Amino acid sequence: MKLLTTTIARIIFAIPFAVFGIGHLTSADKMAGMIPIPGGAFWVYFTGVALIAASISIISGKLTRVACLSLAVFLAIVIFTMQVPNLSNPQMAQMAFSGLLKDTSLLGGALLIAGLYSEDRDEVFSAKS
Repeated sequence: MKLLTTTIARIIFAIPFAVFGIGHLTSADKMAGMIPIPGGAFWVYFTGVALIAASISIISGKLTRVACLSLAVFLAIVIFTMQVPNLSNPQMAQMAFSGLLKDTSLLGGALLIAGLYSEDRDEVFSAKS
């Protein structure tokens, strides 16, 4: 059961971020217009690479705390710059609300996993530590 709730759960959590990252890299031109700051395509590529790197980090168990805290910051930025503003747009409100809930849940999961890892070693806290 511990394998399911630690290693497998961590891998399942990380896989969507790799997929999102690949999507950023393959659709950067289409996504660049959605970025609310200058340098749209650069930021799409940057976040694509960062999402893939975070996913690899979480799966490998190396720098997992840093990766999850970085994901949490990224997701908070997405929530407040992409999802919340679209709630007032009648054509986008339903999709924005679904995205807001998804991103909030992922943010919580990232913080939870980050909290399970100590700052000075890449190990999950256990009852014995």
